[in-house]
Amino acid sequence: MAGHSKWSQIKRQKAVTDAKKSQVFSKFAKVITLAARKGEDPSMNPELRMSIEKARSMNMPADNIERAIKRGAGKLEGVSLEEFRFESYGPGGAAIIIEGVTDNKNRVVAEIKHLLSKHNAKWAESGSVIWAFNPPQIGGTEWSPKHTIELNKSDAESLDKLLEELDNHDDVNELYTNVV
Repeated sequence: MAGHSKWSQIKRQKAVTDAKKSQVFSKFAKVITLAARKGEDPSMNPELRMSIEKARSMNMPADNIERAIKRGAGKLEGVSLEEFRFESYGPGGAAIIIEGVTDNKNRVVAEIKHLLSKHNAKWAESGSVIWAFNPPQIGGTEWSPKHTIELNKSDAESLDKLLEELDNHDDVNELYTNVV
């Protein structure tokens, strides 16, 4: 009766949930590190305060939050993080904005280009997609579509798969599209 041990089932389930938590925590740590560059005091830095609140709502340990703040303030040696925004055209001509934070921009470009080509999407030059969106309002972070499009069923399914894979990428934080 191989594979029927209660301990092995618990071990597998724990490994899956730990991997998901780790991915979420690493995304929050990157966002907190970037926000801390503008000031390490949450009372004086609203972006940092909001990032910390989101991380705490997901039960991120206080040690991890403090370490991310120190790294962003330059008090810890570590990797330098930078924000990115990529643009692409997905299946059916859907406009996609991909935003995130990375420690190695060249690696992320290659990985995202691979994901796009795998799902019949195209890399777009900077500014070629962003015209289809309204920029975020002051104090906001959401890009809203100016011009929306409707996709047929197969293109919509392909776009959903692409967005899911992009969302699961460690360095990607936000995705925006103009599909209805």
